[in-house]
Amino acid sequence: MVRLCFVCLGNICRSPTAEGIMLHLLQQQGLGARFHVDSAGTSALHVSEGPDPRSFAAARARGVHLPGVARKFQREDFARFDHVLAMDSENMRLLRALAPDESARSKVRLLRSFDAASPAGAGVPDPYYGEGDGFERVFDICEAACRGLLTELLAK
Repeated sequence: MVRLCFVCLGNICRSPTAEGIMLHLLQQQGLGARFHVDSAGTSALHVSEGPDPRSFAAARARGVHLPGVARKFQREDFARFDHVLAMDSENMRLLRALAPDESARSKVRLLRSFDAASPAGAGVPDPYYGEGDGFERVFDICEAACRGLLTELLAK
């Protein structure tokens, strides 16, 4: 079983969107039993909250369910997951600083690094304080990256 954890700051916008998209893609391909998918935040700002209603609405409009409940990423999570997918460079830096060793640090990658059309080092923008179509844009970015991630994982 391949174990994935998507991580952003508060775990209510970007990472639950990526989690829901990946679960949806896996279900579509009948691969759900081969993967464990979760999400978390580098802060405890929104622990126990569901996804932001704007994230939930953007996903629902595309037929994707966001099942997550916000939690903080813990040092022990490095042992639980094969891949830790950071939404941006700041969260990647925080995760790598939390990692107990080089093996754990090597599990951390930017989610957008799996999207060939994405610029090198690009993060998923945080839509929380934005206006307009930010949540739809985040959905599109996460979907492209999750598709690339799944393609790479299945090729291994």
